[in-house]
Amino acid sequence: MTTQNDATRTDSKSSRNTVLVTGGTGKTGRRTVAGLRELGVETRAASRSGETPFDWADRTTWRAALDGVDAVHIVPLDTSPSPTPAFVEQAVASGVRRLVLLSARGVDVPGYFGTSFEGGSPQTEGEAAVRSSGVAWTILRPGWFLQNFSEGVFLDDVRAGELALPTGSGAAAFVDADDIAAVAVAALTEDGHDGQVYELSGPRALGVADVLDEIAKVTGVRAAYVPVEESAFRAGLVAQGLSAEEAALWTDAMKPIRTSQEAPVTDGVRRALGRPPRDIADFVRAASAAGAWR
Repeated sequence: MTTQNDATRTDSKSSRNTVLVTGGTGKTGRRTVAGLRELGVETRAASRSGETPFDWADRTTWRAALDGVDAVHIVPLDTSPSPTPAFVEQAVASGVRRLVLLSARGVDVPGYFGTSFEGGSPQTEGEAAVRSSGVAWTILRPGWFLQNFSEGVFLDDVRAGELALPTGSGAAAFVDADDIAAVAVAALTEDGHDGQVYELSGPRALGVADVLDEIAKVTGVRAAYVPVEESAFRAGLVAQGLSAEEAALWTDAMKPIRTSQEAPVTDGVRRALGRPPRDIADFVRAASAAGAWR
């Protein structure tokens, strides 16, 4: 756990010189890459289309991406069985000395995500792999991202004026991806994070309608939240081309919001960074200035 001021953090940067970020062009990955480079850390942004070629499905790309790397931020592929254990083994064999894994809130709670996730998950497989790797590790467990409303799966519906979800009147302490990335950067570059599991949330619980109201206050873009039954939501996803299994997984993934299991505010951001997580009002202003809902 670290609560140092910024000057102390800068002075305490470890000797790890090169960091690999898998998923380096994604929501959290690209923010982590930017944060590392702002600190002057040699960083490889790895993805299928990125500057460092990396494909979870093609193990021949792993070795070159890991060559000469001291630390890795693992943004895993959410498929089962997970490729993360094999990647961790390759990383350690390549000389990597620190692993920071992006996992998910609730992976250690039975039934958290509904019946589709029973029998283990890619996240639990990844966590077990880094814990037993023999090198320094940190695990990040964020909840639902605020960025789903500004650059993710909910954006088109928000722009269209109606967001229909099977989340009922439930709430979540939605977390800003900028905070997730800031914690990842700290864990990759500072001492004091080894063996830590950071549960990451925002500073207050909000229902989906509350989030849409916050967006409307700042932008004037007003979208209605329409609660729908799980069965109707699944059927709609299948009609859009998803398989029945994919539709069930996506529907069950929203269970923690529907049941308000995501509502409790956690202390991970404060423990890792020594400050509170960013509030939704600040997120909306920044995303609006970047043109998210135009």
